[in-house]
Amino acid sequence: MKLILSWLREMVPVTSTTEELTALFNGLGLEVEGVQHIGGGLEGIVTAQVRTIRAHPNADKVRLVDVVTANDQTETLQIACGAWNFAEGDIVPLATLGTTMPGGMKIERRKVRGEWSNGMLCSGRELELSDDHGGILQLPGSTPLGIPIIAALGITPDVVFDLSVNPNRPDAMSVVGMARDVAAKLGLPFTPPATIAGVVNAPPSGNPPVRGSIIATDLCDRLTVAVLRNVRVTESPSWVQARLTLAGMRPISNLVDASNFVMLELGNPSHAFDLDKLAGGRIGVRWAQEGETLTTLDGVQRTLALAGTQDGVIVDGADTAVGIAAVMGGQSSEVSASTSSLLLEIAHWTPMCIARTAKRLGLRSEASARFERGTDPEALGRAAARFVEIVRLTCPEATVESFDDIVPVPSVPVIVRVRTDRVNLVLGTDLPDDAIKKILDPIGFSAALAEMGQHDVTIPSWRPDSTAEIDVIEEIGRHHGYDNIARRQLRTDLVGHLTPLQRDRRRVGDLLTASGCHEVWTATFLGDSDLEKSHHPTPVVHVANPMSPEESVMRPSLMPGAMRVLAHNANHRNPALRTFEFGHVFGVPRPDQILPYEREQLAVALAADGDDGRAAVAMLDRLVALLRVNQAAIAVRPAEVEGLHPTRGARVVNTGTGFPIGIVGEIDPAVTEAWGIDRRVGYLQVDLENLIAQPRRSGDVASFSRFPSSDFDLAFVVANDVSADKVLDALRSGAGELCQNAALFDVYRGPGLPDGTRSLAYRLRFAAPDRTLNDAELTAVRQTSIDAVASATGAMLR
Repeated sequence: MKLILSWLREMVPVTSTTEELTALFNGLGLEVEGVQHIGGGLEGIVTAQVRTIRAHPNADKVRLVDVVTANDQTETLQIACGAWNFAEGDIVPLATLGTTMPGGMKIERRKVRGEWSNGMLCSGRELELSDDHGGILQLPGSTPLGIPIIAALGITPDVVFDLSVNPNRPDAMSVVGMARDVAAKLGLPFTPPATIAGVVNAPPSGNPPVRGSIIATDLCDRLTVAVLRNVRVTESPSWVQARLTLAGMRPISNLVDASNFVMLELGNPSHAFDLDKLAGGRIGVRWAQEGETLTTLDGVQRTLALAGTQDGVIVDGADTAVGIAAVMGGQSSEVSASTSSLLLEIAHWTPMCIARTAKRLGLRSEASARFERGTDPEALGRAAARFVEIVRLTCPEATVESFDDIVPVPSVPVIVRVRTDRVNLVLGTDLPDDAIKKILDPIGFSAALAEMGQHDVTIPSWRPDSTAEIDVIEEIGRHHGYDNIARRQLRTDLVGHLTPLQRDRRRVGDLLTASGCHEVWTATFLGDSDLEKSHHPTPVVHVANPMSPEESVMRPSLMPGAMRVLAHNANHRNPALRTFEFGHVFGVPRPDQILPYEREQLAVALAADGDDGRAAVAMLDRLVALLRVNQAAIAVRPAEVEGLHPTRGARVVNTGTGFPIGIVGEIDPAVTEAWGIDRRVGYLQVDLENLIAQPRRSGDVASFSRFPSSDFDLAFVVANDVSADKVLDALRSGAGELCQNAALFDVYRGPGLPDGTRSLAYRLRFAAPDRTLNDAELTAVRQTSIDAVASATGAMLR
């Protein structure tokens, strides 16, 4: 939002310097992003008329322009110009030879591709009057020639502040709103612009027809309609044009300029329709019908209310859409040079309705930006009166035929109870009751003392963002001044700590890092091609409006991301890599759910030299041991898992319920080939919460045996469909309490074994806490272990 200092001074007698005002705005939360000093460095820039335009013989993008600086002048000045937005007869600014531009550039006679240029035609940006550098600044056709540009534009030395306005400050999108803030902060009188008495509430005698109606009250809850007769389209006064230009808007005509001027001054956008082009001479507000079309002022035919969206429209007396509510008017009722009667519409719209439509159609404007934040519903009549006042500057004969203020449901003021103790607790201040009232009243937050230490604060209509006590406290803090709040050290009895899940996650990360794994982060969104290469099945959760096709799916697995990391490193000569990632995966909602489900998982990809599916199983064992998960609570069940080797993949499940915890094994060679990885990759993916939630062993440290232990190896011939874990569980069960450890150390397939079988070799360690085991005891426990495996799996001792 650009604020012109002279405009501000019309409402507040400010005498502060530019530096003081900059500090004041920053303190009020209106960050100053830039300060522009107007009226300096424009000496030597005069008005000129374009007489002829012709092509440059040696440059396609430059034209030769002949201009004069006096009506009776026959000798022309040739200017080489690269702008194309003006025509013969236009009045433009000319920087004459010897001029030093505001930016420091000196204008000299020079050749441009072999042709002389005797000056420069200027844009608003080059004159530092606006940000528009897309073309030459065009002046009204009635502008005298040869006069200084300062006189032509009515420019006096001025300052323009470029302020950043946060979404919670709709009032600061107007000069009135900022002037009110400044006056309250400085303790100065605030005088809003006066309007013509009776201009909107005393129409001519008789009973003119009601010109407006509201059909969709959830879209618009107040509509003001005024009909003006005896208007004509012409240029606005130079001072109006100058202010619009400095505020970053291009002057168009007196009627359009009046609407923009009032919007900048009061914060209420409006729209003018050609009354003679409106069927029935009236308008209404309703929701658009699905597929309803409208050609907007920019000449684009737009289709509304598609795919379940809601768009508001303004309709005429025949119920035909003539504008998109609060976004853009339609061509059919556009004000033109022949307009003599107009219908002015000013309304209060539901902010989110306008925001959705503006974003979907890509039609963000100064008006929609204000409607999205919220405008003042009580200021519509004042804005209409101010519009009439500005129009009468160029059309003194204009009359108001009728004025309608349609309010289906009167608004009720919002009253918030504000506690003095709460104010001081939040801000760290020691403000008494009367100081709070003294701060709030000047900015329109009327504070009435309900009882000692409590105020009933009536929220002003121009602050729809303020609805709760904390919002009022923010206003108190702004105007009391954050710099006036003494610094102090905050103390609290609450000490931050990690949750058990967070502690376990960190321990797991430390273990994996110690095992040579690098933690990685991969994108949450994938493309269908990533899933195809990873052999992941459908269905998956698709994004409704993806940024690109490569980010159209919410990842159902961490495997594609892990493969992408390994492939990237392999392409950069770093193929031997181990990675892990904590990340969320997403799945389609189950029948009893509305939203997709989301779970945190851990993925470990092992592609170092010698890694394979066995390395992944060993990593799972290390995680289980770290978390003290009861080994009897989980099992590794061989299964065909998408993305894993057909015979080297398994699911990790709860032994009691069969509930899945994760997958483990070796990546399918077809997957690694698709990703361009030429080595075996072990892979482990577990649901971290489910793994941590499994029954755990006691954390108490057991005393160890001081007596020698005994190891022996057992090799079994088992069918291929019998898992190694099932044999291991049987060994542990048969070995009993004397078994300190049992682990698989060899797998053999080949000659000497029956078809469909393999050899699994296990090493068992036995020890007693109070003695050395003798041969008889060891022989007995060995035989018990063998019998348990044979009974549970049908295996034979090799």
